[in-house]
Amino acid sequence: MLIDPLPQHRFAVERLYPVLRPAIGELQPPVQLQQFQGGQSNPTFRLEDSAGHRYVLRKKPPGAILPSAHAVEREYRVMKALAGHGVPVPRMRVLCEDSTIIGTPFYVMDFVEGVVLTDLRLGSLPRDARAPYYFAMADGLAALHAVDWRAAGLTDFGRPKAYVARQIGRWTKQYLASGPEPGGAMEKLIEWLPAHLPPEPEPVIAHGDYRLGNLMFASDGPALRAILDWELATIGDPLADLAYLCSFYHLPQDGDPFRGLAGADLAALGLPDEAALLDRYQTQNRRAVPPESWRFYLAFSLFRSAAIGQGVYDRSRRGNAADARAHLYREMAITCARTGWAIAAG
Repeated sequence: MLIDPLPQHRFAVERLYPVLRPAIGELQPPVQLQQFQGGQSNPTFRLEDSAGHRYVLRKKPPGAILPSAHAVEREYRVMKALAGHGVPVPRMRVLCEDSTIIGTPFYVMDFVEGVVLTDLRLGSLPRDARAPYYFAMADGLAALHAVDWRAAGLTDFGRPKAYVARQIGRWTKQYLASGPEPGGAMEKLIEWLPAHLPPEPEPVIAHGDYRLGNLMFASDGPALRAILDWELATIGDPLADLAYLCSFYHLPQDGDPFRGLAGADLAALGLPDEAALLDRYQTQNRRAVPPESWRFYLAFSLFRSAAIGQGVYDRSRRGNAADARAHLYREMAITCARTGWAIAAG
């Protein structure tokens, strides 16, 4: 959904022209600016010039932010590196790290025509048409994980070893820095996860936030047009990405702002279950999912989601959240932590 820029994210669009003109030869000012509503991290805008050319700008939010968060520079780099490697990403135009232009660093990429679906039940589609969208999600993740990250020029994009252990440490620190209430399931996960680390698989380019709402499909079918929101991308563990994609199967149907599919009649909805999604990924990627490790990865993914949700809620308290619904993420964080601990406790 497009809205007028939120007050805390407004800037003078004319300040972009000296940066955009050298990078986008066809640009024809004036440029109209609208903000995408729905994301919770980096404010994102659609730019449209007088000739109808469209682009997307993503920037860091204003104000104080958590260390290492909102890394638009990394988003830009990984998408640019993936061009030509069989992974659908927009064409990248320019990265500007000069905060004096519009207040924070930003990048601009081409606008991709398509649809973003956020309803896990795919209720806007006929029942028999829904399963191919889920299998397209699995195929897109398998394609990403198949990319040779060294050949793509990403040898220094992350530290391949001990990815999950470092992620547990990172998100524990960010969670604790977000002013959580003491006690509860999250503290149990913070203790349990480091003590149950599984063997590491071969590292891949990990998206970090691979889910339905970050995928763009063709307007007339399940073809995947673009994978979006690469802020958390690094060289990491493929099973962490896969478990995050599957974590919605374990979240309650009445959650707010995100609803899961726990207890839903998937067959009646025309949706594949978790086992079918895992099988599709394994078939496309030729990568086995160790059954003995799966419980850990699901618990880890929900732990990380809880930490992210707490961070979004904390930004709402400080007044620099990217979405007006950010205050709802307190309950989302609590629900993810409780669900993750229930899986861990088994």
